[in-house]
Amino acid sequence: MKERIGVYICHCGGNISDYVDVEKVRLAVENDEGVALARTTVFACSDSNQNDMVDDIKKYNLDGVIVASCSPKLHLVTFRNVTERGDLNKYTYVHTNIREQASWAHSDDKTGATEKAIRLVKAAIAKSRYAEPLYPNQFEAEKTIAVIGAGISGMKAAASLSDKNTNVILIEKENKVGGHVATWDSLIMSDEKGSELTNRIYTDLQKRKNVTILTNSEVISSKGSIGDFTLKIRKKAQQIGDPIETAEFKVGSVVVATGFDSYTPKEGEFGFSSYQNVITLPDFKHLIDSSSGKQLEYQGKKINNIAYIYCVGSRQSDGENTYCSRYCCTAVIHAANQAKKKFKNIYNFHFNRGIRTYGKQELLYAESLQQGDIYLQSFEDAPPQVYAENGKTKVKIKDILTKDKELEVEADLIVLVTGMVPRSDSSIGTILKLPKGRDKFFNEIHMKLRPVETVIDGITIAGTCQGPKNIMESVNSALSAAAKSYSYISKGILETEPIVANVDTDLCTWCEKCVEACPFDAIIQKEINGKLIAEINNSVCKGCGMCTPVCPPDAINLINYSSEEIMSMIDALA
Repeated sequence: MKERIGVYICHCGGNISDYVDVEKVRLAVENDEGVALARTTVFACSDSNQNDMVDDIKKYNLDGVIVASCSPKLHLVTFRNVTERGDLNKYTYVHTNIREQASWAHSDDKTGATEKAIRLVKAAIAKSRYAEPLYPNQFEAEKTIAVIGAGISGMKAAASLSDKNTNVILIEKENKVGGHVATWDSLIMSDEKGSELTNRIYTDLQKRKNVTILTNSEVISSKGSIGDFTLKIRKKAQQIGDPIETAEFKVGSVVVATGFDSYTPKEGEFGFSSYQNVITLPDFKHLIDSSSGKQLEYQGKKINNIAYIYCVGSRQSDGENTYCSRYCCTAVIHAANQAKKKFKNIYNFHFNRGIRTYGKQELLYAESLQQGDIYLQSFEDAPPQVYAENGKTKVKIKDILTKDKELEVEADLIVLVTGMVPRSDSSIGTILKLPKGRDKFFNEIHMKLRPVETVIDGITIAGTCQGPKNIMESVNSALSAAAKSYSYISKGILETEPIVANVDTDLCTWCEKCVEACPFDAIIQKEINGKLIAEINNSVCKGCGMCTPVCPPDAINLINYSSEEIMSMIDALA
């Protein structure tokens, strides 16, 4: 039982101290049983305070540490590392959240927020008294990494992993690599074509002996866990009658880079399917790339006036896709500039809701203005209207740039600037149990602190399967995911959290209630001396505790959250 606990209460630069009297919290707990030291600090996570904590642990011979600050999602690992630097077992550290759970939740009641913070810290002290040293579970890791999806992100991730002398299996569902980029002609801010870029990377990968490229192949099942995944891969038949081949590969970690789909407008949306001269941005790009001569034509008709309607399938006020797709403004302005340079008598009219050509891409917008393109802007509740009159297709808008004047353009071609949406085939997400965000793209743990990691240990995400990105952003994401995936298996021995469920074999009767409750498939059946019991796969278990309350004989406990610890916390809170 801990006898010398150090307690640190954070101001969080005002996020906590503006609504919680942190000094009152300190005074309320400094004489609690086992507390040897109680301090307040403006920023507990700062380097200077971390160094002071290490010194305190040694100077006051502390055997337990508590920090009352922000969410453990942000700094639990930070303070575990601090206690470890102070020669304490890092799993004896106890974190308590008085920002989200007290100051932010009760910002209108400083007295109530302070009282709640006191109880939360007292509960943490009660838990700390019983916190036992724990040690990570260790496993031998497979030193091969699978990359699913051979678009620009997948190929760059594979190349990066290959550079680290790691065996890589690159799996592509289609019969060729490159994804969307391989179908594009000139790229934005580059003289290189999309096909040239993807071919260059693909040629480089083919030369690498530690990279296996599987096209026409898809993952149909996955079992195992970080360090020891078994992926079953099915190769499509090349011709009717050919046998379908399947193979299994053992890998230590997985990078998912399955890309995106382009939004397909609904029938009648801005005239789509209603008028023959209404097309999407991807179709327009293919049109200008494949057309020759000085005059742009579509379906046998000469094109002069082109109307571009922005944010089709993005920033929808009454639709599913409320997010901005980021790349569309840049892509359409680049395409419009290319059309004007390549063909004569082209007049571009941009019906937008605000232009987002961020960074160096602003140069494209400037070029567009210099070429005489017209920009007309509307609010989201008054989008442009597409209609036909006297055999002509027109676009009408209430333009806020001219003080809500109603303007119309007779358009020979209407281009719907469609954004990115998640892949319609989300089978890989189901197989790997990848969580999705509100936008339906695969979700990372934390966009700033853990931007490519998922809650499934050993699986990272890269590129546009995570959300809209341009090529540069996708490549950066891929390199980050590759580095993180490599870090999992680089040492050969893998360490996982020791905070997992534990089964009392004498009490267990194998009723399967725990198996039904476990969201991670971490519980398997085992026979001991003729008796069937539940066994925990420590490498898969996430320590979520879902299995413990459903066990009829109370045979499952969660390490580090024993009944003794939890009941002492409840007593302190009560």
